[in-house]
Amino acid sequence: MKHQFDRVIAREQTAAVKVDARRAVFGDDKVLPLWVADMDFAAPEDITRALSARAAHPLYGYTLIEESLYQSLIEWFAHRHHWAIHRDWVVMAPGVVPSLHAAALVFAEEGEGIIIQPPVYPPFYSAIKKTGRRVVENPLRCRAGRYEMDLAHLEQCAKAGARVLFLCSPHNPVGRVWTETELAEVLAITRRYGVVVISDEIHADLVYPDCRPHTVMARLATAEDQLITAVSPSKTFNIPGLGLSALIIPDARQRQRFKHVFDRLHCLQVNPFSTVAFETGYRQGAAWLDALRRYLQVSRDRVTARLREMPGIELIEPEGTYLLWLDCRGLAFDDAALQRFFVDQAGLGLNPGASFGTGGSGFMRMNIASPLAVLEEGVSQLEQAIAARCR
Repeated sequence: MKHQFDRVIAREQTAAVKVDARRAVFGDDKVLPLWVADMDFAAPEDITRALSARAAHPLYGYTLIEESLYQSLIEWFAHRHHWAIHRDWVVMAPGVVPSLHAAALVFAEEGEGIIIQPPVYPPFYSAIKKTGRRVVENPLRCRAGRYEMDLAHLEQCAKAGARVLFLCSPHNPVGRVWTETELAEVLAITRRYGVVVISDEIHADLVYPDCRPHTVMARLATAEDQLITAVSPSKTFNIPGLGLSALIIPDARQRQRFKHVFDRLHCLQVNPFSTVAFETGYRQGAAWLDALRRYLQVSRDRVTARLREMPGIELIEPEGTYLLWLDCRGLAFDDAALQRFFVDQAGLGLNPGASFGTGGSGFMRMNIASPLAVLEEGVSQLEQAIAARCR
């Protein structure tokens, strides 16, 4: 039977960054776009219907965040992640990236250190640099094709006076779903040195069915921990353009400090569509998400089976997210030449690993959240390009 996610939907001329920015980013508007971390799948029909119903009302004025939205978030995390969130802990935010900027302003003074674990999502860097704080790198280590945290080095960073840790969990781009043991050890270190943890868990719902479930870090925390969790339905239900997220902040004083920053910047304004999509996804999107995760697992398995046969590419096996981290160092290109090879020879638009910082040189990030027919086409193009290079 044809699956709902097999439907190929034209995105050209919809102002979609993933498609309509190809010429600006890659110099070619014909490359197959497998880069920006949004999906080429229609959002759940329940969300589309709810948005259509709201759009049918011809007034789009200033919008309240109703209590039912908070409850949808609380119930989702209770059922899906066994995490009991108190209503008072929830602070709505305009997105996870703005929340990182706010966290830098709240918890570190200008010039003070914030720890990141590269290779990592580029806005982790920019949130620190643009707020005048100092990047402290605690690079991940790759052993036998699997990334791990360097906990001994993390402790050195904390001991040296870093004020904050930006944690990516599950990790983008390497696809790790951190274990309870790893997360507990991070908490022990940060607790010991008074480091605030901002845990970006935007991909929490996107773990492959055959891998360990995601562990919400807050479930392991004690009253002594300074932990703030950033969550959103945007990746889960493919609604990132609607721009609404939540911070879960158990400490009342920290909540007030975040609210003060958001108020000062006047960036808490929501719109009538973001609130509708947020609540509808968490209330009615479970079955769609379960089907999506099964589809992504099939996609992962098909793509990775073919990638393993390609000379010059080593695959980092993902546990979560819909992103593949490809080790292309065997192709013996520098980063600029590697990008040109993927664009000019393979006709593919991927994210260059170098943009993820330390440890990213020689890698490429591939987004596999597209219909299988599109992925098969992309993999075939890469196969042909590598075969031509090897002749």
